Amino acid sequence: MNAQARQQHDILSTSLAPIVRVEGVEQHFGAVHALGPVDLTMERGEFVSIVGPSGCGKSTLLEIIGALQDPAHGSVEVDGAPLTGPRRRTAIVFQESATLPWRTVVDNVAFALEVRGVGRRERRERARELVEIVGLGGFENHYPAQLSGGMRQRVAMARAMSTDPDLILADEPFGALDEQTRMLMAEELLRVVESIGCGVLFITHSIQEAVLLSDRVLVMGRRPGTFIDEVAIDLPRPRAHAALSEPSATAAQERIWTQIRKEAEVAMVGRRSTR
Repeated sequence: MNAQARQQHDILSTSLAPIVRVEGVEQHFGAVHALGPVDLTMERGEFVSIVGPSGCGKSTLLEIIGALQDPAHGSVEVDGAPLTGPRRRTAIVFQESATLPWRTVVDNVAFALEVRGVGRRERRERARELVEIVGLGGFENHYPAQLSGGMRQRVAMARAMSTDPDLILADEPFGALDEQTRMLMAEELLRVVESIGCGVLFITHSIQEAVLLSDRVLVMGRRPGTFIDEVAIDLPRPRAHAALSEPSATAAQERIWTQIRKEAEVAMVGRRSTR
């Protein structure tokens, strides 16, 4: 194979590769075996949620995929290449919105582009577009202290999207919000993600939220966390909260809850026996 053919082959292979491939990943914190071994394949544009009992390693796995920590064992590929550090097209959104209080909405959204050296005019134009997309038109010049929690989280979402991500890693992004705002934000996230076509790996404790948002829900067992079930969500898109009353959604919620409850009960018995 000549150099040109090899280059074309590599480009084609990368374009067809899953956006995320995790093989045999484990994590240890001292004597604590926190995670794994875990295998995960996530296709481009796919929305995958991970649910499971507290402390099972969900956030640890997300941070490994985001290159925020290195695994003790195993390998991670993103976009067909071994993960060796943070990548430009992976965006991470946490539970706390982490807005900069001294910056306006539009300047908060533009911050990631500023860090990357994008010119002021270009980054502000892009930021204003994203502010409109997430439904904050008219609030461009407001400061975080003037916004509700849900609005600040929209700012964080817009900032995450400013770098044209092909993968968003979201760790309980709506966990600090009240239930009504949380469901509205979930619908907003669906709308925004579908408009840009990126993949999402979403960590949540809310089974309803996982079912509403996802193409697949992965259920993680107690520590050391491994996947014990995979639930395909058979609901048409676009979706809204009313979709949760569909029989397939109700069945998916019941199946997921049965698994999590079983794992949590076993974990509680184990904790009592060690006292």
